[in-house]
Amino acid sequence: MKELEVAMSDPDFWLDRGVADAKIREHGELNELIGKFEEVDKEIEELDSSDLVSPDWQARFFEVRRKFRQIELETLFSGPYDKRAAVLGFYPGAGGEDAADWARMLFEMYSKYAERQGWKVSTIDDNPNRRTVEIRGNYAYGYLKRESGVHRLVRMSPFSAKQLRHTSFALVEVLPDLPEIEESKLKIPEQDLKFEFFRSSGPGGQNVNKVETAVRVIHTPTGLTASSQVERSQVSNREKALKILKAKLFDLMEKTKAKELGELRTKVKPEWGNQIRSYVLNPYKLVKDHRTEVETSNVDKVLEGEIDIFIESEVELLRN
Repeated sequence: MKELEVAMSDPDFWLDRGVADAKIREHGELNELIGKFEEVDKEIEELDSSDLVSPDWQARFFEVRRKFRQIELETLFSGPYDKRAAVLGFYPGAGGEDAADWARMLFEMYSKYAERQGWKVSTIDDNPNRRTVEIRGNYAYGYLKRESGVHRLVRMSPFSAKQLRHTSFALVEVLPDLPEIEESKLKIPEQDLKFEFFRSSGPGGQNVNKVETAVRVIHTPTGLTASSQVERSQVSNREKALKILKAKLFDLMEKTKAKELGELRTKVKPEWGNQIRSYVLNPYKLVKDHRTEVETSNVDKVLEGEIDIFIESEVELLRN
């Protein structure tokens, strides 16, 4: 903190605007973290001096413990985009109608988790083959980025007349909402982009299903696609789709760079053997993360967005 303040007081501090902005941002984040520690420390002192038999003491204790745990986890984040918003994509894999329904269930699970955190949730694209949601809140990407991967569901199929047990797969993609400075670095030649326009099938005003306001953009060299249909105008949906495409391209660039260093794992497909977590509803109830070995039998609460034990255990891996 002191080193940053010394650097900020240097007369030449503003010679490099990009570096200066980054240091100011880091200083602000450290200030915010210190403020949180001081707030929790004050609340602990108040608990120490308060009556243990007070009816609200236990509730206050658990709230202080929750805040402390949150601060502890956030000190582990060191990625350049961990503090930013996250864009989540949900894609059905093997399993037909069941897989499409499973992708929808995951979409709802993460939306409910985000709402429980007090984060803002905005649906960008919503149809059976792909769903995209933007989640805005402090460290949203940091908390959620390890949720990227294949999720497996085992249940009695509601789409089977014989009520057979069915296994479905869905892929969750987690991308950071890139800062404008990073977005501006991604100059995509116009000839590399193909735009498709179609009628919105979801919320978006009175022009839904009447005017082709929804936009899908395809990056022809890589085949990457992004779409948006929630904005009222074609122009706004075009901007939103381009923003998501740039995030995907940036993610691809980062992975390519990591591959060159020998750090990239094999690209996963939404099918058997690649799952990061399994959700079993029948013949028994169990949700198990195959990376951390954390598990719970309370499947219903997990599907209602109570996935903290899984996310926190993943963040804890950063200690190593």
